[in-house]
Amino acid sequence: MSGLWSTLKKPSAKYSLLGLLVVGFFSGIIFWGGFNTAMEATNTLEFCIGCHEMKDNVYQEYKKTIHYQNRTGVRAVCSDCHVPKDWTHKIIRKVQASKEVWGKITGVIDTPEKFEAHRLEMAEREWARMMANDSRECRNCHTYEGMNAESQKQRARKQHQYALEDKQTCIECHKGIAHNKPKGMKEDDE
Repeated sequence: MSGLWSTLKKPSAKYSLLGLLVVGFFSGIIFWGGFNTAMEATNTLEFCIGCHEMKDNVYQEYKKTIHYQNRTGVRAVCSDCHVPKDWTHKIIRKVQASKEVWGKITGVIDTPEKFEAHRLEMAEREWARMMANDSRECRNCHTYEGMNAESQKQRARKQHQYALEDKQTCIECHKGIAHNKPKGMKEDDE
């Protein structure tokens, strides 16, 4: 046996580096695929309402809105409104969302009463995020260019025209579009 080992040549540095690069490349693909699969799994409605804080509170409200059921049959799920599509912003949002997960784990929002006590704070944080990114997730589906102003009610048509001229963003006027407005909102926010 020792004769066999002595006859084997030690690989050159060039082949060792090449082997390391190939292994690293395929390991990276496997890691990326697993990571991305996990990221997408957390974007499903089932995942979002997997905890009773969401299922018993905001999900019940959302089911009564046009984003859940409408004449066209197009349904927006939680991630459509709360998670950006592009990867960089999606990662940032997932890190931010960990605060709500932490609230569940630590019991800060684990009852309807506790949830309501923190609802305004959570809503204000989400509204600020949407203001900062020009309602990016809303604009995945809704654009001024895509609106048929003629089919809108006169007031809505006028408000959308003002919003376009003043470069307003969706959330400035549409708070509470998919969830109840929190108690204690400032008059400016209504």
